[in-house]
Amino acid sequence: MTDTVAPARSRRAALYVLCAGQLMILLDATVVNVALPSIRADLGFTESGLAWVVNAYLVAFAGLLLLAGRLGDLLGQRRVFLTGLVVFTAASVLCGAAQTQFVLVAARFAQGVGGALASAVILGMIVTTFPEPKEQARAIGVYGFVSSAGGAVGLLAGGTITDVFNWHWIFLVNLPVGVLTVWLCLRHVEHRPGVTADGTDVTGAALLTAGLMLGVYAIVSAPVLGLGSVVLLVAFTLRQRYAANPLIPLRLFAARAAVVANVAQLLVVAGMFGVFFFGALYLQQVLGFSPLAVGLAFLPAAGTMALTALRLSGPVALRLGTRGAVLLSLGLILVCLLLWARTPAGGHYAVDVLPAMVLFGLGGGLGFPALMTLAMSGATETDSGAASGLFSTTYQVGGAVGLAALTTVAAGAADLNSGYHAAHLVAAGLVATALVLVAAGHSRTH
Repeated sequence: MTDTVAPARSRRAALYVLCAGQLMILLDATVVNVALPSIRADLGFTESGLAWVVNAYLVAFAGLLLLAGRLGDLLGQRRVFLTGLVVFTAASVLCGAAQTQFVLVAARFAQGVGGALASAVILGMIVTTFPEPKEQARAIGVYGFVSSAGGAVGLLAGGTITDVFNWHWIFLVNLPVGVLTVWLCLRHVEHRPGVTADGTDVTGAALLTAGLMLGVYAIVSAPVLGLGSVVLLVAFTLRQRYAANPLIPLRLFAARAAVVANVAQLLVVAGMFGVFFFGALYLQQVLGFSPLAVGLAFLPAAGTMALTALRLSGPVALRLGTRGAVLLSLGLILVCLLLWARTPAGGHYAVDVLPAMVLFGLGGGLGFPALMTLAMSGATETDSGAASGLFSTTYQVGGAVGLAALTTVAAGAADLNSGYHAAHLVAAGLVATALVLVAAGHSRTH
């Protein structure tokens, strides 16, 4: 069965299965944020140690995404997707059963490995399943909605489950969801063989993962190790030039739009992760919200993001152009972060938080589908997995490095709320840099 003759209903079912897998994986990037105070009290984490509950997942995810994307091209994308789902689900059970700091952080790292394997190939599978431009745009819009809203939905799910049960269940709930998604994938997602049986660049993957882990650790705990991180990442870059099957084929960088989209995403995600992490902590530790109330507080962001990605992102991109839509979204996110940077200690949700939530949803819903379109421009079917992996990697690298840097900034402030303000101001600077980058790239193409 080929793409051209596959019934529309079958392809829609495949899209929903792929998006379900993406949602499950994305939820775990933020679902723990609401439960962090409970996890710290239960397992005795320090403030800096607590950040590793989030960053262990992000670092493994980011470090292996490129290898996973290339494995999808070489071995078959459905096979890699299913392997990732199985690893992710098993690691989720280990997280839920964790009784020590080490077990939880190690299991979160394993979750990141499974998440990377599954997530890296999803966008490539969507692009090849929907080859017609109009259908592809709609499918990417659905995927963009899931990717944009996943973080906010994770906060709601984490708050609800932590309040009703305990933090262990935010991970254990992945078991039935993961098993169901695997079964549906076997039924509805078509298997396509890989393009070659040649080997993959495991050395490159090791260099990238080690470089990212060392870099995040240097930011959080030991700046002196930063040089070692740079050396490893430079070695990874050189490796890509000479590897027989590089994780990042250098031809991907021939498309200027794709380069701009990936760099812009790295910067904007670094800034946006601060809203999830510090926003949740502000609502709990400064305003006194319960975990469930924090989840509900993020609902306007999730709802706005969902509606914007599904209903507005396409028409806005058609009217303003893809780059125009990105510029508008970055402007909205910048204003959102500046509003977060002025939240008072005795603030009121409707006045001091809700406007920022709505802007966050509008900016994310408009921006991510447009950035995806730019990032995948020029990618051939042979390289679609690698291009998808690169785009997902910049997302996770931005989240991991951004969160580590913003946590360090916040820790140096005199009090909690001042720290949150400082972190959001730095985040706003990152988004402003992305805005300038995209605007400069836009002007150079005209």
